[in-house]
Amino acid sequence: MIPFYKYHGAGNDFILLNCLEKPIHLSNIQIEQLCDRHKGIGADGLMYLLPSEKYDFEMKYFNSDGGEGTMCGNGGRCIISFAFDMGFKKDSYSFLAIDGSHKGRILKKYHQEKIIELQMNNVKIEKGDIKLIDTGSPHYLNFVDEVESLDVFAEGKAIRNSASFIKEGVNVNFIKEDGNNLFVRTYERGVEDETLACGTGVTAAAIASSIRQGLQFKKFDIQTLGGELKVSFDSLDSRNFTNVMLTGPAAFVFKGSINI
Repeated sequence: MIPFYKYHGAGNDFILLNCLEKPIHLSNIQIEQLCDRHKGIGADGLMYLLPSEKYDFEMKYFNSDGGEGTMCGNGGRCIISFAFDMGFKKDSYSFLAIDGSHKGRILKKYHQEKIIELQMNNVKIEKGDIKLIDTGSPHYLNFVDEVESLDVFAEGKAIRNSASFIKEGVNVNFIKEDGNNLFVRTYERGVEDETLACGTGVTAAAIASSIRQGLQFKKFDIQTLGGELKVSFDSLDSRNFTNVMLTGPAAFVFKGSINI
């Protein structure tokens, strides 16, 4: 039996496995089965909390299709909360992810939920193109007038599976912009569906929106289907963004054990 823990960050939900003292090795098929919402635990992804010699811990993330994923912003906040709940109690953490090192700190603690600020990697915009931005994961950005009634699954799937992206995949974001208030919905590769929130997606959306508006705003309040997130950053020009912060909830849902 494998003990597991379920967390979500603004509705983006994950299975967390504690590998700090004892390693757990799952195949891609087993991960896909665990993430299945009808035949398994159900989640957008699965993460290993791993020991690290240089950092507080290492985060290893897998999409719900079983394949290893790129950086997950909501997952990064959740794994910080998980480390704290597993007894590794600190107010700030440094950890290693697939896109490099990250720092995060717990701003508030509630019974089941914490508000966590996560430092994302610096972002460099290539040739002023704000249609494609990599914030640890690649994102395609669409600014639209109406996002609430949009068929994100159909439109996102079509772009993700288009000739330009069919091989590597891309996350597709639809953004309604009102100054520094955004409403973002995301179709995620690897999940192959719309998720309730995407941390790297809202980060990319905020940076693209700032560029569109002449860098007038560097702090954004972002609504997703699963909750509210905040993104802030520093920038001297429209190509280089530093001190990129993603802030939002990370909530414990339940724990259990499962036989693989």
